[in-house]
Amino acid sequence: MKSNATSKPYPTSAAAWQAVLAKAPKGKTTLSRADEAAIESRSVVVRSGGMAAVRAALEARKPGQRGPQKAPTKKLVSLRLSPEVLTYFRSTGDGWQSRIDEALRKIAGV
Repeated sequence: MKSNATSKPYPTSAAAWQAVLAKAPKGKTTLSRADEAAIESRSVVVRSGGMAAVRAALEARKPGQRGPQKAPTKKLVSLRLSPEVLTYFRSTGDGWQSRIDEALRKIAGV
């Protein structure tokens, strides 16, 4: 079942945005510890520092996350293969594209 959280149209003018903001609750709202934990586990929370802090938080890598590759070692190409070859390499599990690369390198003598 789809959520209807996104079914509301976004305001399209500055006046419409001001009306939405005027309806927002004023002052600091308090959240339960469970709500705070849920928010922090699913999103980036920036309590101060403005847009610069938001950008820095979004750009920060999480543990185990790879950064951008400085010099790509492979080139993206489109290649048509026979169904039998594709079925064979895919049946060997994850890394099948690298195994095709290894086989072609062996044939090319590189």
